[in-house]
Amino acid sequence: MAKHVKEILELLDREYGTEHICYLNHETPWQLLIAVILSAQCTDARVNIVTKDLFQKYDTLEKFAEADVRELEQDIHSIGFYRAKARNIKKCCFDLVHEFNGEVPSSLEELTSLAGVGRKTANVIRGNIYNQPSIVVDTHVKRISKKLGFTKNEEPEKVEYDLMKVLPEDHWILYNMQIITLGRTICTARNPKCEECFLREYCPSKGKR
Repeated sequence: MAKHVKEILELLDREYGTEHICYLNHETPWQLLIAVILSAQCTDARVNIVTKDLFQKYDTLEKFAEADVRELEQDIHSIGFYRAKARNIKKCCFDLVHEFNGEVPSSLEELTSLAGVGRKTANVIRGNIYNQPSIVVDTHVKRISKKLGFTKNEEPEKVEYDLMKVLPEDHWILYNMQIITLGRTICTARNPKCEECFLREYCPSKGKR
C-alpha cells in the first residue's frame, strides 16, 4: 500500500503541482469560515458570487453578529439551506466576538463548538489558515479515495481517519485540493473520464461509477 500511495501522490503532484490553493475567496480567517459554512451543499463558484457583495455589506464580524436574520437570509437566498445557514452564521459570529475576542480559533474542539461548524469546516480552517495538517473529507475526497482503495468507509470521519493512516502528513492538505480538481474535471461522479485519467493504472475502480 505504501508504494501504491507514494506513486499516486507523485502523479498528483506532477499533474496539479504542490501549491496550496483555496477556491473560496476571502481576505480574513472569519471570511473564510463564513464562506465554508455557506459552501455546504453548494458550489464554490456560487459562494464566491454571493460573498462578493456579502463581505462588502457586512465588513466586520460585529455586523454579522448583530445582523437581522431575515435580512441575512435574503442576502444569501440563492444558496441552498439559506435559512439554517443565516442562523448559524449569525450565532457563529456572535460567539467569535463574545467568546473568542474576534479571533477564529485553531483547535478542532473550539472550532466545532461554533454554530454550523463540523469537522470538515474546521479542518478547512485549520489547514488553510493555520497550516495545521488536516484532511478535509468532502464528496470528491470520499468518492475518489474509495475508488483508489484508500478507504472502504462511507462515514466522513472514518474516511478521514483512514486517510490519516495512509497519507503522509505533508500531503494531508494538498491531497484534498488535488482530489477536488480531479473530481471536478476527470473523475466526475456521473461520467468519469477513465480513459483520460492519469491515475487509471492505479485505480481498481476504473470504468466503474
